[in-house]
Order: sequence, then structure tokens, then C-alpha cells
Amino acid sequence: MKCPTHLRLPPYSRHFRSLLRSCTRRSSAPSLAAGKQLHAVILTSGIVPSPNTFLLNALLHVYAQCGVVSYAQYLFDQIPQSHKDTADWTALLNCLAQQRVHAAHAFRLFNVMRKGGVLIDDVVSVCVLSLCARMGELVMGRQIHGYLMKLGFGQSIKAFNAVMNIYVKCGAVSDARQVFGEMSKRNVVSWSIMLDGVMKSDGVEEGRLVFDTMPERNEVAWTIMIAGYVGCGFSKEGFLLLNEMISGFGLSLNYVSLCSILSACAQSGDVVMGKWVHAHALKAVGREMDIMVGTALINMYAKSGRIRMAYGVFEYLPRRNVVAWNTMLGALAMFGGGNTILDMLPEMLKEVKPDDLTFIAVLSACSHSGLVHEGRRIFHSLESDYCITPKVEHYACMVDLLGRAGHLQEAEILIKSMPMPPNEVVLGSLLGACHFHGKLQLGEQVLQELVHMYPHNTECHILLSNMHALAGNMDNVSSIRQVLKSKGIRKIPGMSYIYVGGQVHQFSAGDKSHPKTQDLYEMLDDMIRRLRLAGYVPNTTCQVFSGCDGRDYNAEEKEEKEQALFSHSEKLAVCFGLISTRPGSSLYIFKNLRICQDCHSALKIVSDIYGREIVVRDRNRFHCFKNGSCSCSDYW
Repeated sequence: MKCPTHLRLPPYSRHFRSLLRSCTRRSSAPSLAAGKQLHAVILTSGIVPSPNTFLLNALLHVYAQCGVVSYAQYLFDQIPQSHKDTADWTALLNCLAQQRVHAAHAFRLFNVMRKGGVLIDDVVSVCVLSLCARMGELVMGRQIHGYLMKLGFGQSIKAFNAVMNIYVKCGAVSDARQVFGEMSKRNVVSWSIMLDGVMKSDGVEEGRLVFDTMPERNEVAWTIMIAGYVGCGFSKEGFLLLNEMISGFGLSLNYVSLCSILSACAQSGDVVMGKWVHAHALKAVGREMDIMVGTALINMYAKSGRIRMAYGVFEYLPRRNVVAWNTMLGALAMFGGGNTILDMLPEMLKEVKPDDLTFIAVLSACSHSGLVHEGRRIFHSLESDYCITPKVEHYACMVDLLGRAGHLQEAEILIKSMPMPPNEVVLGSLLGACHFHGKLQLGEQVLQELVHMYPHNTECHILLSNMHALAGNMDNVSSIRQVLKSKGIRKIPGMSYIYVGGQVHQFSAGDKSHPKTQDLYEMLDDMIRRLRLAGYVPNTTCQVFSGCDGRDYNAEEKEEKEQALFSHSEKLAVCFGLISTRPGSSLYIFKNLRICQDCHSALKIVSDIYGREIVVRDRNRFHCFKNGSCSCSDYW
């Protein structure tokens, strides 16, 4: 909307107000441009807004609707207190609440409204509760819940749907159940929120019972149920429900539904469902792929191990915002594509302005690729070249980068220079570097800090225990184990997953619960035999925490440790893939913990012996094993 040229002089103020109101009924960028043009005409044509509070109100709503916090706050402050109505307060509150960086300001404004006697209605309540849900502010949510009850909002479906939503988002599903049970009236939104909570807390079986009980279902409810199935690896059930939704009930997948299902595919690694959604999206929207759906596709393909397909989607997006770029860079970082990211960065700068997440991906890629000089240069130029103040995540990436490369003293100095306290990730990165480089004394110091801040972190205890075991300090190992036992802390078991025939198959170390266990272990015996012939020597140091003492031990103990190594979950998943898929096809394994050194060495050889590409997604990154080598170049 362009400002008409004949509005150089103000005919009547009400005309301006009418035009400004028309800007707030639009959500696209031109409405802000038109609002600014009208604002300029008002200022330059002799109308002074201050006495005309209704013009200030209208301008406030334009800038608030478009998310321009600075102008909205300035105009709000210009309106006399006596002329501010609930709509003005709500407009500014909603503007602040839409941006996480202004969350604290939004909460303060709400408290001012509450104490100042401003009318708190459904719109205000939902706005603040939605912000609580996004920020994970459960305590604040409970307070607002109690405040609403005092105000007599017990019959407001909108307000109490928002209350349920924050409880579900914060994991307090029992509270959400109580609110749901106390509601005299419920709508499809109420049921959908409850379904989401049950799915997260009780699993898909209980969720399906709620889904089947719902008096009516909208696209949101169907999407929650389908995404739940897919996220848990039940592809067949997800496909059946999806077909029922589209063919049986005539409902369609909007961009929110598509993104939700793709997110579930990324979580579980279900690329079959992901490809179907991709094809459906192309049919629905043609070549003009919605940027949110396109970004979700990049994320899905990348987390499913198909980095080339992810890049293909990225290249063909009709437009790319900073979120799409960050998703692509983050994906490449997981695959160790440090040099590729550095080559792409100048191209990104021509299209969009990078943000703090951009450089978390860049520094992470440098860390995983051993690009120490490049990482240092980028980190020290964040403020001068990109106007970005380093956050704790950037420091964590740098500590990881320096620690992996053996520059532990420099990493220590960097931690001491941080303007904020180091968190679990920062200290954990340093401890991991101590373990890798055998710096036991420094590792003990770091552990003391970690235990003080995060007493239930099992991994730091296990890392230090392994370090002591490798050094032959078995008394210290026993002491650490005793501490863990006395606190009831257990090591998280390693799990590996593989998709075969549209179904996810799960394995743990030494697992014998699979229906094809006999065939699986026959394949394992054959694989170990061929590995030994190819020169594989089991790395029993990987078993120091759960095995014997890492010093001199007899042949029986050595064999026991080797057998434990052979039945690690990722080896079992690979064996199942070898007997269940056609020769030459790629295997995609998903693991909840970091891959161990022995499995890493073994899978390199397996990829060469059996002529398979084996892609493993562990907790930190991807490893692509092919022709006897790994994409990480043994640097992870």
C-alpha cells in the first residue's frame, strides 16, 4: 500500500486514522512501509500527533502489529496515561511477547498492567501464557493460572486452553489433566492440547486412546497423532493414519502439519515418510516451496544422513532466509564440512545478515574439521566484523575447538576470560579434551567444578573414571563408581537404531531380544572373523569403565572384554542391516551416545569388506564410513 501523493497536506485527521488502521489489517511487509509513509506525512504536513491521541494510538498499533518494538514503545510512552486503553497495553504486550529477546520486558509490562488496574481479558491472558509456554516459565504460568481463577475466568475456554498448553510444554502433564478435567466446556483445541500432552508423557498407545475418544478432530489433532507415530518409529501406523486423514476425511496438510511431520521424521530418521511429505509438498505448492517447509526438509534429510539431498533442497529454494541458511550450515557442521561452510559464508553475507546461531554452526564445523586458525579468526572478529557479541555457546565451540586440537592451556585461558560463568557444555568440552589427551590432573579440577554445578551428570564421572583406569589408578576408579552408586546415578545405556522395511529396529549392547537374534549373531561372528583377517585388533581400552582394571589381566578377562566390545549396539545394528538389506545398499544407523573408538575403527573396515556405505549419526555428529575410511578423517 503506497501513500497517495495528494496527502501532502492533512485534510482530516480521521482519514489518517482510517488509513493507519488499514495497515494493521495486513501482515505483510508493505503494511509497515505504508505505515511509515503515513507517519512521515503526518509529521511533515503540520499535524502534531501529541494532542491527537487517537493518531498516536493508531500509529502504535501499526508498529506493534509489525513487530517494531522501539517505535511501538516510544509511541506508547507518548500517549498520556489517561488516554491508554486496554487495546494499547495489549498491542505493546503482544509486540514484546513475539520476540524472545523482549520476554523479560513483556513480563514486567504485564505486572504493571495487573497492579495498575488495567483490564485483563482473554487476549492478554493468552498472550502472556503463550509467552510462558515458549520460555518454559512454569512458575509464572502457575501464578497467572491462579490470578485468572481469582478474576473469575473459570469459564474461558481460550484462557484455560493457554493454561493447559503451558503445562504440557513444561512437562507438567498431570496439571494439564487436572485443568482439562475441571473445564465445563471444551473445544477441539482443548482436546488437541491434551492429546499432545498424553503423547509426550505416556506414549503413542495412550495417545491413540485419547485420539479415538475425541468428539471432533482438526488438522492439528491428526498431525500430532501422525507425528507421534513417526517420531517413535511406527512408520506403518503413521502412513495408515495419514492416508485416513487425507482420503477418508478429506483433510489437507498445511505448512504447519508438513513441518511437524518432517520434524518427527528428522527425530526418528524416517526418510521414507520424509520423502513422501516432500513429494506431497511439491504437488501442493509446486515449485514455489514454502520457506518453512523447505527448511524443515533440509533438516529432515540432513538428520537422516542424506546431506546431498539436504543441499539439493537448499539450492532450489526460491528464497532463503537466515533460518534456512543456519539449518544448512548446521547440517554441514554435523558432517564435518568445515571448509565447505567457510566457502559458503561469503555467499550467505550477500543474501542475509548472519546471527549468533550462524556462527555457532561455523565454529562447530571448524571444531569438527580441525580448522583451528580459521576458528580463532572468526571468533575474534565476531564483534568487529559482524556486530555479534559472543555468547556462552560460542565460547563452548571455541573451547571444544582448542581442546580437540590439544591447545588445552589456551582453552583454560579462554574460559577464565569469559564474561559469563562457564556452563556444563563449556566445562564438559574441556573435560573431554583432558580425556583425549590424557591430562588427568586438569581433568580432576574440571570434574570438581562440573560436579558442583551439575551433580547428576554421569558422563563427566565416567570420563574421569576411564582416565584413571587407563593410568592404572584403580583405587580412584572404585571411589568414583562408589560415588555414582551412592547417589543412585546410573550410566545412560547406549542404544542404536536402524530403519528396515519401514520399521525401526532398536539394539542395546549384548541385546538378544530381537526376533532375528540367531541370524544376527551368526552374522556378527562372520563379521568379526573377517575383521580379524583384515587386521582389526579390538581396542579394549574402550571397556575400562565396565570391564577390568586396564592393567595386566589374564586371557579369560581379555576375551570377556573383547566379547563385550563385539556386541556393542552399533555393531549389532550394522549386522542386522547386512542381513536385512540388499547387497551394496547404504546403512543408516542412529545412536544416542558418542560412537566409541573401537566401533569407529571396526566400521571403517566393515564398509570396505562388505562394500557398503555406513552412515552413523551419534549424539554429536555424523560419520560416513565408505571404502575403509570415515568422513571425519578420524578427527571427532
